[in-house]
Amino acid sequence: MPKVEHPNSTVLTDEELRTLDAHWRAANYLAVGQIYLMANPLLTEPLTAAHIKPRLLGHWGTSPGLNLVYTHLNRVIKARGLDALCVWGPGHGGPAVLANSWLEGSYSQTYPDVPRDAAGMDRLFRQFSFPGGVPSHVAPETPGSIHEGGELGYSLAHAYGAAFDNPDLLVACVIGDGEAETGPLAASWHSNKFLDPVHDGAVLPILHLNGYKIANPTVLSRLPESELDELLRGYGHEPIHVTSDDPHQVHRAMADAFDQALDRIAVMQRAAREDGRTERVRWPMIVLRTPKGWTGPAEVDGVPVEGTWRAHQVPLSAVRENPEHLRQLETWLRSYRPEELFGADGRPTADVLACVPEGTRRLGATPHANSGLLVRDLPMPSLDRFAVPVDKPGATLHQPTRVLGDLLEQVMRDTSERRDFRLVGPDETASNRLGAVFNASGKAWQAQTLQVDEHLDRHGRVMEILSEHLCQGWLEGYLLTGRHGLFSCYEAFVHIVDSMVNQHIKWLKTSRQLAWRAPIASLNYLLTSHVWRQDHNGFSHQDPGFIDHVLSKSPEVVRVYLPPDANTLLSVADHVLRSRDYVNVIVAGKQPCFDWLSMDEARAHCARGAGIWDWAGSENGGEPVVVLACAGDVPTLEILAASDLLRRHLPELAVRVVNVVDLARLLPSEEHPHGMGDFEYDGLFTTDKPVIFAYHGYPWLIHRLSYRRTGHAQLHVRGYKEMGTTTTPFDMVVRNDMDRYRLVMDVIDRVPGLGVRAAAVRQEMADARTRHHAWIREHGIDLPEVTDWTWTA
Repeated sequence: MPKVEHPNSTVLTDEELRTLDAHWRAANYLAVGQIYLMANPLLTEPLTAAHIKPRLLGHWGTSPGLNLVYTHLNRVIKARGLDALCVWGPGHGGPAVLANSWLEGSYSQTYPDVPRDAAGMDRLFRQFSFPGGVPSHVAPETPGSIHEGGELGYSLAHAYGAAFDNPDLLVACVIGDGEAETGPLAASWHSNKFLDPVHDGAVLPILHLNGYKIANPTVLSRLPESELDELLRGYGHEPIHVTSDDPHQVHRAMADAFDQALDRIAVMQRAAREDGRTERVRWPMIVLRTPKGWTGPAEVDGVPVEGTWRAHQVPLSAVRENPEHLRQLETWLRSYRPEELFGADGRPTADVLACVPEGTRRLGATPHANSGLLVRDLPMPSLDRFAVPVDKPGATLHQPTRVLGDLLEQVMRDTSERRDFRLVGPDETASNRLGAVFNASGKAWQAQTLQVDEHLDRHGRVMEILSEHLCQGWLEGYLLTGRHGLFSCYEAFVHIVDSMVNQHIKWLKTSRQLAWRAPIASLNYLLTSHVWRQDHNGFSHQDPGFIDHVLSKSPEVVRVYLPPDANTLLSVADHVLRSRDYVNVIVAGKQPCFDWLSMDEARAHCARGAGIWDWAGSENGGEPVVVLACAGDVPTLEILAASDLLRRHLPELAVRVVNVVDLARLLPSEEHPHGMGDFEYDGLFTTDKPVIFAYHGYPWLIHRLSYRRTGHAQLHVRGYKEMGTTTTPFDMVVRNDMDRYRLVMDVIDRVPGLGVRAAAVRQEMADARTRHHAWIREHGIDLPEVTDWTWTA
């Protein structure tokens, strides 16, 4: 029996009930057809094995529940004139979302070669999970989607991200009970403590309990309803329960549940927006409990299927070979009475379409799911206002991220009215020296506040929660619905979202191939508190490998930048915040760092991506005998200090210094849009001279990027090699053999003929390393010659 929280049920007329059921049956029919059929879509002739796909792929179990939600969302959108978006957490239920978008006409509008008639139905069925067709999951190809359903756990975070700063939008989010077991989804329930009822839209979670995953029961479905209700109320929601396996009863209960939920949302938003009420809102949600594989075969080969895990994917798996399975499939398809739902021409009947909204109110046609159509250019102030003065390289020091914080503060101010920029991070905004943004916006917060709290703001646009998953999910949802943002994180812990960034990169790669999807603002990472300046926190905080992870992905999407000082960081940040359809990773330090380049020099250097620093070398217009290369702020410091030592100890040596800001420049031009052709690369690094390369991360990445180059055999890379601990800053580079003394020794070891001639210099460098070890163990700080070093050339 259906269960709803209040006895005053929505009164559906018999006509409304009949048309809602017709739409739901039509969607179920289309979902089954996509999984099984490659011909005979309207069953105009008896079903035969020739009509069945040779490979049966797809997920039936969740589809009838998704179809029910889609049908009832249509009803309330049309009746209330809502702007709505739905995030489909059980994204493997792609047949359902595709079926509904075809029924409402948005699919055919997007893909005219799949019209809303018999020929289009035939193509819809054949293309599903078929070579040259469309994926079985909700995907970028699916109209109305912002959420790749292949990996579970991110739906609710995406939904909240879509709702932030979207005050007129309702974001429904269907959460599968298997998905609800994932860590990211479990944390996502706390997103309601950050949703501002004044400036944000509403999120309506719909927890769909159908009892099973692929082969096991789901945890939440096995909880007693009272215990589940207490859990969800503890999260801050007001649950409305709908439980039924009777279609007519569930339609009435679902209509009532949606009306209750939307009435509550309207009252709460009006109280906050018009009456000025400030107490925390307890948002409604719906708990929908239906059988898995509902309306499908009850039993197959003598074992139960409907309502069990066996309904998860393809309930009848041997249709082409087993006549009984074929008979059951035809009976199943005809149980929806398709002759009542589609005309002879295959077009949906008026009854089926009675609940469907029009135009952009259709879920498959909402511009919020194709928000390159909505995104506006971010107002970026002139960098000269924030640039640090550099009259001479290495004469002054600044904290690069603190300088960037001033720029971000202005961006926050300039978007205060339009509210389309957010800064997210896991409790690290102040730690990462970006605290200036609090002068323009506080931290979003709807929960309890105390007098000792700072910068908490009910209407804030800085988002902090100690969950990298939520930060990533919120920002993805925000970007995918037409806004801008930046994710600031400790470098070592951004790995927590490795899989999430994978999915977003795949989304962007596919979206770029779809002419109808407009470009969105890029996903921008600022990774700081990085490996070389986590000496105090130790080994657990030392991992630069996110760069390796990202650069292994689609080259047309990913970019990695290693600005060596404050002004180059400003230039890179300006570039990435203006960009579209990329995942940009910036690694920059928050500790005091030498200023090497003026703002104009920084712009030019960042535009090149890699270049010679004439002032730092000693080739004097001739040909170098060795190239000192660097990428990253600490590697740049050590390379310049090594160049300084070589200038003093071996002044006759012709040294070239090359700095790399854009790491993809090391790739061949045919492998990455930012890559260098061989002629340009060889001119920069030479073809036959030793190259000593100090790199921010794991050294083998540089070898991977440049292995095809002519001079690769002469390339020697120093970087992080898992020699971490709690120690002094300089000892970190010594432990990993990237210190200035080791780099000078590398030059002596690799320049032909220098080993004997400079043996005394090499010995002096080795002695300095020995002296360093003794000094730090006695004094606990680095050698004065290191801490007091400045560039004097």
